[in-house]
Amino acid sequence: MHTHTTHKDDRNDPRALAAKPQFPRYSPGKDPEADLAYLLTECKKHLPKPDEDIITRAFRFCLDAHRNNKRASGEPYYVHLFEVALIVARELILDDISVAAALLHDVVEDNESYAVKDIAAQFGPAVAQIVDGVTKITDISQSREITQAESYRKLLLSLAKDLRVILIKFADRLHNMRTLDHLPPEKQRRIAQETLDIYAPFAHRFGLGQVKWELEDLAFKFLHRKEYDEIKRSLKETRRSREDYIRRFAEPIRKRLDQSRLKYEISGRPKHIFSIYNKMQARQKGIDELYDLFAVRIILDEADKNECFLIYGIVTEIYTPVPERFKDYISVPKKNGYQSLHTTVIGADGRRIEVQIRTHSMHEVAEKGVAAHFLYKAETLGLEPALADNDFEYWINWMRNIREYEGEEMLPQLMESFKLNLFPDEIHVFTPKGDIRKLPAGATPVDFAFDIHTKVGSHAIGAKVNGRIAPLDEKLQNGDEVEIITSKNPTTTRNWERFVVTHKAKSQIRRFFNEEKRQKTIEGRTLWERKSKKAKINIGEDELERIVVSLKYENKSEFYYALGSGTANIDIAIDVIKARLKSGATQLQLQSEVDFNVILHTARQTSGGVYLTGTAGGSADIVFTYAKCCNPIPGDDIIGVVITGRGIKVHRKLCKNMQHRLVAGNDDRIMPLEWASNEQGEFIAALRVAGDDRPGMLHDITNAIVSYKNTNIRNINISAAESVFEGVVTVFVRNTEHLSRLFERLRKIRGVKTAERFEG
Repeated sequence: MHTHTTHKDDRNDPRALAAKPQFPRYSPGKDPEADLAYLLTECKKHLPKPDEDIITRAFRFCLDAHRNNKRASGEPYYVHLFEVALIVARELILDDISVAAALLHDVVEDNESYAVKDIAAQFGPAVAQIVDGVTKITDISQSREITQAESYRKLLLSLAKDLRVILIKFADRLHNMRTLDHLPPEKQRRIAQETLDIYAPFAHRFGLGQVKWELEDLAFKFLHRKEYDEIKRSLKETRRSREDYIRRFAEPIRKRLDQSRLKYEISGRPKHIFSIYNKMQARQKGIDELYDLFAVRIILDEADKNECFLIYGIVTEIYTPVPERFKDYISVPKKNGYQSLHTTVIGADGRRIEVQIRTHSMHEVAEKGVAAHFLYKAETLGLEPALADNDFEYWINWMRNIREYEGEEMLPQLMESFKLNLFPDEIHVFTPKGDIRKLPAGATPVDFAFDIHTKVGSHAIGAKVNGRIAPLDEKLQNGDEVEIITSKNPTTTRNWERFVVTHKAKSQIRRFFNEEKRQKTIEGRTLWERKSKKAKINIGEDELERIVVSLKYENKSEFYYALGSGTANIDIAIDVIKARLKSGATQLQLQSEVDFNVILHTARQTSGGVYLTGTAGGSADIVFTYAKCCNPIPGDDIIGVVITGRGIKVHRKLCKNMQHRLVAGNDDRIMPLEWASNEQGEFIAALRVAGDDRPGMLHDITNAIVSYKNTNIRNINISAAESVFEGVVTVFVRNTEHLSRLFERLRKIRGVKTAERFEG
């Protein structure tokens, strides 16, 4: 077999701005007809059988539509559209429809004389749909942040129909960044920051390596010009010695590959500028102190992927590998379809060099991402099975689901969700059966649970990572094996939203509480209708709205939710509203604060559960609430503290927050309390468990709890280190007798040293 080797270097820039593809220089803007001829030549050179007629008509149309427009540089505006079309044709290599849409993408946005229907009439629905998707929303009545979020939403909805929308958007942003010098500094920084925050990671998400690198470097240039210039100058000064070093490094590899009669290509390059800057910041070192700035890429021509592993063996025979720096993205591709073997080896002088090994087809995907997948697709460039084959299905499904982000109040959540889905770094974790799940770096067991299934996530009470008990907020590492322990009942808490990082987990947690609120609101309305009818309260919807607003509820729905969730007492609410109606008042004045506090801070389950000592249960008209600092349960010795306007707060006598009041002995707000003998509710209690860790410990703990009288676990937070575990299990119990039985069962478990009530 013929052997082909090359060593590439850059003749202009040390990185050519993140390895931008090199094409012949051409300066448009002087002669439109010459520009059209050049564009057609490039399209015929790079695209399969392009339709010259539609490209010609689109060029002339944009020329006419923008004849009075100039760019900030003073060039005719059509030059920008010409350059975007060139990027589409020869860098992304799409199709003639894409080139036409690129030429027309600003017509509707910048010219009031034209609408999307005009584009459709002249160029067909495919071109019109792409142009509409790329067109930003402009509404001077809204803030820039709102219109930006709405534009992203529109872009993503269009993208779910036709992938070419985002590819043309990338080409548009790429040319804008290449010509950003002509804008005012403040606008440069704003656009550069948006590019770094949104467009560069978005390009990575779609596997567009070249586009991502160039966008990052250009954004970095305008955000940190001094640092950018210093790194660029240093790379230029060391270019010749770097090239010599790479040549010497590659020589023994080349000889071995020639002997194996493989058809290959070797190229050497430095890391791109923004990547180097990040390494300098992370390691707090200057560029002269970094030794892993080099990368060598070996590309096999249409080889079997197993030959990549053969070459890996050859490279690591010649040079000493750094074991922890080996990454197999061939067996386990990234979410964006990227495949390659990465290894870092120790070269001459102790320098570290990263070696990337891939086939030519893998390289196409690495450079052009989804554009490579859709190259030469005759039927459509829309959503095809190729997406699912390369693990884009989740991303596309998310884009289809963004229809839920409607209304101005939802747009901030859209932007948060959008950014969450752009995560550039990912980890691979395993289920107990060995299935791989791809998650963003920083993901937790809760993210993993929701990734498996919504029900697994919403019922999670604990996790085992690599066989050891782990808290639900622990950050997972690449290669971890994760097992989720679930409860029969939902256990979702709002606290989870604080540490989860995936869009699916965040959205499902919010959806759970939104649905819970909806159900509680319905229950509250039903309760109100039944009780108000029984109390013979005749009141219209509008009048009820005025009264509940005067009671400091935002609207009737919030009032119903308070009733349904038990945070407001229906009987007291009835009495207050009857008094309001009797007095004819629709606005509360001096009494409003007291009425509101009495209603709001009264829970349904507390009435009748506690009474003042000596009243024999005759204190039901007093508002009682339970203190969260000590979580009293029936059977505890309890006392109460009178809170002005809020009734009596119930504490355990052993509560640390009460000790100073009891010692003082003269606090007239302390009230002796007793439990009602008929109290039947469930109460929260926390159990502290500790002991020697072992396989199956978490299962034994949860089983011991739930198997006793169907005890419901609300949450588990247990961590283990050096064969010892400790943590807290939050449960629902009926009384202290119930709690004591749980302690007895836990203490019988092999390895459990401590089982006691948690006082935190």
